[in-house]
Amino acid sequence: MLEEIKRGCDEILLEKDLQERLSEERPLRIKAGFDPTAPDLHLGHTVLINKLRQFQDLGHEVLFLIGDFTAMIGDPTGKNVTRKPLTKEQVLLNADTYKQQVFKILDPEKTTVCFNSEWMGKMTAADMIQLAAQHTVARMLERDDFDKRYKSNQPIAIHEFLYPLVQGYDSVALKSDIELGGTDQKFNLLMGRELQKNYGQKPQIIMTMPILEGLDGVQKMSKSLNNYIGINDEPNDMFGKIMSISDELMWRYFELLSFKPMSEINAYRESIEKEGANPRDIKFELAIEIIARFHDRAAAEGAKQDFIQRFQKGQLPDEIAEHKLDAAKAPWMIGAALKDAGLVSSTSEAMRMIKQGAVKINGEKIDNVKLELDLSEAVILQVGKRKIAKVSF
Repeated sequence: MLEEIKRGCDEILLEKDLQERLSEERPLRIKAGFDPTAPDLHLGHTVLINKLRQFQDLGHEVLFLIGDFTAMIGDPTGKNVTRKPLTKEQVLLNADTYKQQVFKILDPEKTTVCFNSEWMGKMTAADMIQLAAQHTVARMLERDDFDKRYKSNQPIAIHEFLYPLVQGYDSVALKSDIELGGTDQKFNLLMGRELQKNYGQKPQIIMTMPILEGLDGVQKMSKSLNNYIGINDEPNDMFGKIMSISDELMWRYFELLSFKPMSEINAYRESIEKEGANPRDIKFELAIEIIARFHDRAAAEGAKQDFIQRFQKGQLPDEIAEHKLDAAKAPWMIGAALKDAGLVSSTSEAMRMIKQGAVKINGEKIDNVKLELDLSEAVILQVGKRKIAKVSF
C-alpha cells in the first residue's frame, strides 16, 4: 500500500511519520487546498486530485478545501509580482465550477468540501494578530519568490505574508493528517505543519506532487502556453492531444494520470522494449482511460475510431472550417495566413512549426518559412494533426 501511495510523489515529509500514521488503522484526514482563481481544470491540475482519489480508495477521508478566503488575498507563488485578488463573486462562481469538475474524479460520498472562509471569516483583528505572531519576517523571506522580490526591490504587500499563515491555519482548523500540494507549495505546506505544532496538534505529513509537463514536454501544462488538455475538452480533441505527446512523455502521463497499477504500466513498457509493440497502441490505452474518466467509454472508443480514420489513414475530416483571407492584403505569406486562419497564435509560432515540419499545404509538408501563398484557388492549410482550415479569398 505504501508504494502505491508514494507513486508519482516528489517528496514526503516525513516518510516515517506517514508509515506511523497509516499504522493507526483509522481513516486519515487528507487535505488539499485549491484557490478558485480560474474556472476550468486541465490534466495538470488532476495530478493532485488523482492522488486524493487514491487515498479515498484506501478508505481515507478527503478534505477538498476551496480557498475562497485565501483567493481574495492572492498567492504570488511562482510569480515575481503581486497577484491581483479576486472579488467574492468571482471566487464563488469559480468554486462552483470546480466542484462540478472534481467529482469526475473524486467520490462525492467520501469527500468533504469546505471553504476556509468558514473559520477565517470569523476571526477578529486580534485573532489575526495572534496568528501573525506565530511567524517572523525573516522566515517569510526564506520563501523563494519573496526573497527574489525583496532583493530586486520589488514590492511585497503586507497582506501577502498572511497567505502562508492562513493556508497553514487551515490545517489547524481541519486537523489534517496529511496535506497534498504541488512542489511550488512546499513553503506553505510546511507552515501548516509548524502551526499545528504551535497549536498542540500532531503535525501533518506533507506530500508534494510534481508539476506535469504540457504537450510540448518541456513547459508545465498551462492554458497561457496553449500546451494543455482541458478536462472539458471534446473527446476527439482530447484524444488527438494525447496522441500528440512524445513516446517518452507518455510514461510520465501514465504514472501521474493513469489509475492502472504500475505493474501493468511496466508490462506495457516491456512489451515495447522486448516484444516490439507499437508505442502508438499503448498510447491508445492511455487516451481511452482518460477520456472515459471525463466523458464515458463509448465516447473514448468513438474518438479512437475517428483518430484512426482521420490520421492513421491520412484522411481529412469531412467538414473543414473555411476561412477567407483579405484579398486587399495580398500577397499572403504563409506565416501571416496561418495566424489569420487561427491555426497558430503568432507568426513566430508559425515559423517554428514550419521548421519542425508540422505545416502542410494540401497534404504536402513545407519547409519554406518565406513561402508566398498561391490563392488562385482554395488551399488546405494544416498545422500538426488537428488544426486544419480551407483558405481562400
